[in-house]
Amino acid sequence: MTQIDYYFTVLSPWAYLAGSRLEDMAARHGAGVTYKPLDIGQLFMRTGGTLPKDRHPSRMDYRMQELKRWSKALDLPMNHTPAHWPTNGAPASYAIIAAQSAGGGDLGALVHGIMRACWVDEKDIAQDEVIKACLSDAGYDPGLADRGLLAGAEAYGRNLEDAVSAGVFGSPFYVCDDGEKFWGQDRLDALDRHLGDKNG
Repeated sequence: MTQIDYYFTVLSPWAYLAGSRLEDMAARHGAGVTYKPLDIGQLFMRTGGTLPKDRHPSRMDYRMQELKRWSKALDLPMNHTPAHWPTNGAPASYAIIAAQSAGGGDLGALVHGIMRACWVDEKDIAQDEVIKACLSDAGYDPGLADRGLLAGAEAYGRNLEDAVSAGVFGSPFYVCDDGEKFWGQDRLDALDRHLGDKNG
């Protein structure tokens, strides 16, 4: 079975715009997905990236145009300037890590639910009640948000180190077990073709 390491930040509009396409193609090709949420600020510092707040206005203007184009093209609702962004992405990331370890629910639905809460529903995904609601909606025990915080923090840190070692520098970023890498939701079609070639 092909394995895909999916590196992302829960704060990424581009990861939100990926929707469920990764999960759909993984199911179609019989591939496994390991979700690796990470601290994008630390990743940028380690790999030469720049946080949005520090980018030149021309880059931010183009970023906004692209967000509007892609949300329209993908027919995904989106508030391009959400009320609670940026916020602390660590608590939601810890919940995703705990849910992946616990099993029993729909991890893809949890990840998308958290991002939708930020980019559509105008909720602060750093808040316990928001995270617990997302856990419950995805079929998990909402109490996962209160347990395993130390383990979550450790895994969150490891994900960053794994990302740097794997050559990851943005979100969303997909790394296959054969070393092929795909950066951005606009490269999912290329990932789909790659999985098809491997299984063909």
